Parts: sequence; structure tokens; C-alpha cells
Amino acid sequence: MDYDKLFANQLDALREEGNYRIFADLERRCGSFPRAQNYHEGGAREVTVWCSNDYLGMGQKPSVMQAMKDAIDHCGAGAGGTRNISGTNHYHLLLEQELADLHAKEAALLFTSGYVSNWAALSTLGSRLPGAVILSDALNHASMIEGIRHSRAQKKIWAHNDVEDLDRKLAECDPDAPKIVAFESVYSMDGDIAPIAEICDVAEAHGAMTYLDEVHAVGMYGPHGGGVSEQEGVADRVTLIEGTLGKAFGVVGGYITGSAELCDFVRSFASGFIFTTALPPAVAAGATVSIKHLKQSDLERAQQRRQVAQLRAKLDAHGIPHLMNPSHIIPVMIKDPVKCRQIADILMDDYGIYVQPINYPTVPKGTERLRFTPGPLHTDADIDHLVGALSALWSQCALSRAVA
Repeated sequence: MDYDKLFANQLDALREEGNYRIFADLERRCGSFPRAQNYHEGGAREVTVWCSNDYLGMGQKPSVMQAMKDAIDHCGAGAGGTRNISGTNHYHLLLEQELADLHAKEAALLFTSGYVSNWAALSTLGSRLPGAVILSDALNHASMIEGIRHSRAQKKIWAHNDVEDLDRKLAECDPDAPKIVAFESVYSMDGDIAPIAEICDVAEAHGAMTYLDEVHAVGMYGPHGGGVSEQEGVADRVTLIEGTLGKAFGVVGGYITGSAELCDFVRSFASGFIFTTALPPAVAAGATVSIKHLKQSDLERAQQRRQVAQLRAKLDAHGIPHLMNPSHIIPVMIKDPVKCRQIADILMDDYGIYVQPINYPTVPKGTERLRFTPGPLHTDADIDHLVGALSALWSQCALSRAVA
């Protein structure tokens, strides 16, 4: 059997649909973010990155980088093992204390990524709580969906951000069964925000625990960067808050926070925690400094909010359609996979603007988009250049403009 032919057939189908993914070969330039070097067949060129999840540029913060360098000099490169077998470094424990404090919880537990923390925590809770039912928001991230699937627990999917539907689904459950309401704060593709307080009201009325993914919100919202739950003053009502170190905090890794018993439970039973090598100590050191900084500094968040508002206003002025939402994510709607790819390529080739096209299966067919994430280090001139390029392409590609 020709297995490569089987692989190629499906890859060809992706290309025909316009959904084949091409990775840009980038080299971030220390100290010049959001500029990066893009390597391509013709050589190399400087581009401006408009789709980074390093939302606040903390990945290039001198204090964060210095902490990582110091930790390497002190401890070496890797952790040397799993957390259970020689891999728990003092830097990990300091970071877990910092994360627990960030979310005003008793404890925290580190994972190698936000994907792994969702997968491991949800699969463990669903499989180890007898008779558990997991109620999942319809637009939850793939990592949450995989964790729920792996748990083999009964699941119910409730309509996106629809508290009344959640209430109906919970009422259908056995009142004595453990119930887990799993949802996100900021949804990364549409940029909308969950009604966390109302979800907690319904969950509490039915005796359910709440599992909140704050990966696109930590560092970004709340007076200390604790996320939307901190901003709305409801973090104490959420049973488990999950987050990442790989977006606003600028490094890599994932975590959960909650009661000491909950974190110890996941620590003791989650295969995704037990059997994987721990994060390098240098990563933990850098994350700790980043979190501490954003706990006391609102400068980065304030400048980021300014640039988001400015980009939205200029898109509106040029009739470039984008989804309105209360978050930092600006989805510019193309609604065609081929045009989405073409526009992204022209932006890169002709204007030095890098934004990744977002196509199916990340978003439903017919909702293809360019997802922009303005940061505090994007200049006003960068914004003008981007909007001018988009406006020219809207005319060139005969795309409909938004009506003011």
C-alpha cells in the first residue's frame, strides 16, 4: 500500500479547499518587536507581525530575558526529569505560588503548555469523579474538547455564552452527579467575552463546579492581570481557573489554579502532568518576573488598549468589516478561504505585513478571517500602514465594505 499517496490525496484536498496551512519562517528580533525577519525563497525581508499572541511584548522584556539568563547560569538548561522524578526545581514552586496569588487561589499547578493543562485537567476531573457530567460551551477550544473526550465522561454541549441553555442542560442532569461547567473568558477567534457572573449563578444553583479557561485574558484584564474573572470581581466564585504563560506573559507553559485539594488531585492523577518532563527552570524564572511586573504595571495594558481602539476606529473609517467585541482581538472578516490566503500573501509580499489567515477547521466555513492583535509596541505609523494596505486590497479584490 502506498501510504504517502494516501497522505498526499488528503493534503491535495486541503489545498483545493484553500485550507492548507503555510507556516511563515520568522526570526523575531530581540528589542525590535513587532518587527521580525521573514525568510522566503527570494531571501529575507523585514516584516511587521500583526497576529502574535505575545500580546504585550513581554517575551522581549529585558527583565524577563535577564531572569531567564540568570536561571540558566544558575541551574543549567533543562529540568532534568518529570516533576515526580528529579524535575521539580525551586523556580517551579516560586512560579506556582505567584500564579496562585494572581488568581487569589490556594494553589497552582504547572504544565508544559496551555493545551496540556486543559487536556490533562479536564480528562482527569471527568474520569476520576464518579458519574461526572461535563457541560461544555459550544465554542470551547480544541484542547478542552480533547480533554473532555478523553475523560469518557458524559458531556452536554450548551449554546455559546447562552446562560439559559446552560440552565436547561444542568436541570436535565442527575442532581447528585458531579457536574463541571467548562467555558472560556475571551474566545480567541471572535473575541467575545463570557458572562462569567451569570454562568457562576447558574452553576451554583445546580451544585456544579466551574472550569474557566483564561488563556487569552491573563495578563490582559484586571488590575493585576488576573483575567476577566479578576476584572469582574468573580474569581473567588470560579472553582478552577486555567491559564497560559505563552501569550501575554511572553514565555511558554500552562497552569491551573484552585483549592489545594483540587490541584493536588490533578497532580496525583493526571497522566499529562505525571509522565512529562517539567518546564525548564529558566522558563519558570522568566514567567515569574513577567507575572510580577504585570501585577503592578498597567502601562502595557493601557497602551495596548489605546492601539486596539485606534485600529478599530481607522478600520471603521475605511469601511473594513471587523467583528465588534469588547476584547483585544480584531477579526477582519473575508468569508472566503482562497481570498483570505491571497490577501495574507499580498500583505506579506507587497506591504511587509504578516497576519495569518484563519480558515476551517479553526473557524466554520464561510467565516474565514484575518485575526489582528494590536500590541503596545505597534506604532501609530504601523496602524496607518496596515489600514492603508487593507483599504487598497479591499478595492483590488472587490470586497464589500462595511456601511457606516
